[in-house]
Amino acid sequence: MSGHSTYEPKYAAERWLDKRLPIVRFGVDFMGFPSPRNLNYWYAFGGILTLCLMAQIITGIILAMHYTPDVDLAFDSIQRIKRDVPFGWLLQPMHAVGASMFFLAVYIHMFRGMFYGSYKNPRELLWIIGCLIYLAMMATGFLGYTLPWGQMSFWGATVITGFFGAIPVVGESLQQWLLGGYSIGNPTLQRFFSLHYLLPFIICALVGLHVWAVHHVGQNNPIGIEPKSKSDTLPFHPFYTMKDAFAIAVFLLIFALFVFYLPDALGHADNYQRANPLVTPPHIVPEWYFLPFYAILRAVPDKLMGIMLMFGAIGVLFVLPWLDTAKVRSMRFRPITRWFFIIFLVMGFILGWCGANSPDDIAIPIGEHGMSFKWLSRIATLYYFAYFFPILPIMGWIEKTKPLPESITKAVLSGDA
Repeated sequence: MSGHSTYEPKYAAERWLDKRLPIVRFGVDFMGFPSPRNLNYWYAFGGILTLCLMAQIITGIILAMHYTPDVDLAFDSIQRIKRDVPFGWLLQPMHAVGASMFFLAVYIHMFRGMFYGSYKNPRELLWIIGCLIYLAMMATGFLGYTLPWGQMSFWGATVITGFFGAIPVVGESLQQWLLGGYSIGNPTLQRFFSLHYLLPFIICALVGLHVWAVHHVGQNNPIGIEPKSKSDTLPFHPFYTMKDAFAIAVFLLIFALFVFYLPDALGHADNYQRANPLVTPPHIVPEWYFLPFYAILRAVPDKLMGIMLMFGAIGVLFVLPWLDTAKVRSMRFRPITRWFFIIFLVMGFILGWCGANSPDDIAIPIGEHGMSFKWLSRIATLYYFAYFFPILPIMGWIEKTKPLPESITKAVLSGDA
């Protein structure tokens, strides 16, 4: 925890506890953490993500008490949870929809960090820990997608684990270790269930490190200027706890809309059919939050190159703090780079659209034959990597940023500066 503690134990019991386990001091210092005055609602997604993680763990533990990790019983156990288990009709959709809401919030959280330069010095490690959380979330999400053992669960697991076999030297052994044999079966489902149960607790540990890092280096803010004095900050409670509470309430309304009225809207229809190894779905797709990376994977015909591009698209996020050479953090003062970032977001949506469709279908009816989703995903993939490598470093060197207004480079109350 950065800064000097202001907690003073008043009673003998408090002093006794504080000397042996200063958990009350930690809580008081946490709530009084000095935060920049100008944080907007985009910064509320940290609290929203904490709520999502707690909801996923609580509902997941309860669902695990009734789930059966067996290829002959898994699909039926999900149906039994939804029909016979008390409040199962609520818990199962909360967990399934909660995964989508979790990823929606984390994408907004990450894009906010990219726009405001929250990955730049001295917050590089903070960003890297966040990327590790995202990577662990992706693994957890994929493993959870296989547990209902529907058609998409089975065939999605078949496709994804099959890609590991393309890795030179260790690929075949790694694939067999994941599957627990030479093909998907009971050992595969049991391993996936065990790992899906374990990973959220690893995410919790990473979140703890993430929060610790935030409190050590301090929060970034929309203008990217460090607070000059105490007058530039506000205590986290009650100012930002109330602001976050309002944002969480709005988020929960959207969450409730899907849970109560559209519980199956974010899933694939084929996954509500029992897994059948003899019937291949016409188009195998993952959950929506993996679609951009799935499109990158299919953008090239070579399987190994597709895997390298897919993992490279995630790995490049880890080195982002060193790719952006600009000395100004926030894109509010980088007008040209801001447009490149907007195009980057559009390309992300295009990749998701491409991943949801068959590669050979026509995406844009231009020319004699039109542009297929395969070619559109290649263009979007090219820009995805171009944004990180030529664009960000070059723009950091050559772009002349907007001048910083004098009013934001001084303390809020100049007399306290």
